[in-house]
Amino acid sequence: MNVGPTMQDNVAAPKTNLSYQQTSQIQVPTDPTALQSVLTWFDQFQTAPVPRPLWLQCQLALIEGFTNAIRHAHGGLPSTTPVTIEVSISNRTIDIRIWDQGPGFDLNTVLKTKLRTHSLHDEGGRGLKIMYLVADHLSYCPTDQGNCLHLHKTYA
Repeated sequence: MNVGPTMQDNVAAPKTNLSYQQTSQIQVPTDPTALQSVLTWFDQFQTAPVPRPLWLQCQLALIEGFTNAIRHAHGGLPSTTPVTIEVSISNRTIDIRIWDQGPGFDLNTVLKTKLRTHSLHDEGGRGLKIMYLVADHLSYCPTDQGNCLHLHKTYA
């Protein structure tokens, strides 16, 4: 098992209708210090057609999603347990997917509780709310690769 960051990139050639597509994936160990590698990797999307304020919001959502995977989903798992992140950008959308190997949870139930009862003085719980506010669609589902947190955002 690879415990260091690994990356896969796929940038489609421009088509005649001027469409843009970029997809990249990174896998890092369950280690909070791996966040720096994730952020460095995410920097490649600054040149994409994503408006800068939205890119910053998505970067914050990525930080929160990665941190939640490390702290909560992988809480009792070995540090070698991988977290896989994939970002896909087109000229109108950005999709962030984060796969964890934890037990999973019901995102809708937790979100309802967090959105209804969360206050500024709470120690945690802001991450899901931030992701919910950034995304047009937010889901968390089991897949063959583990549980997948999927944030989808459309922009003009």
